[in-house]
Amino acid sequence: MNDSDRAVAVFGEGFNCAQAILSVCGKRFSIDRDVALKVSAAFGGGMGRMGETCGAVTGAFMVIGLKHGQTEAKDYQAKEKTYKVIREFVLKFKERNGSLLCRELLGCDISSPEGFKSAQDSKLFKSICPNYVRDAADILEEIVT
Repeated sequence: MNDSDRAVAVFGEGFNCAQAILSVCGKRFSIDRDVALKVSAAFGGGMGRMGETCGAVTGAFMVIGLKHGQTEAKDYQAKEKTYKVIREFVLKFKERNGSLLCRELLGCDISSPEGFKSAQDSKLFKSICPNYVRDAADILEEIVT
């Protein structure tokens, strides 16, 4: 089973999309699973179910930070490398899915009670979101080595 399959499985267990990505893809950078799950818990549903940036994307950003992020304030090279890889990820994710925004990806605004109920009734979290989790993990596999 590869990271994409594992991330989709974690998402299927009931964790959010950011948790699925960080807890699986962050392992190669020695982040503890429980820490990964806690750190990324607030990013699901487009950051706290606000329908903003997809949690699979924000989870991927965290993984990119683990790989390339600066640990010293004046390490401008690491900062620029991180931002470059983020832009590459975004380009690839948008090419595949058209947007980074949860509400656009789902076709409804889950920040409202009506939109959230609509997404649940339409089973969007089970039918559409796993594809975004898979895409994020696949793109990470391509660009974070």
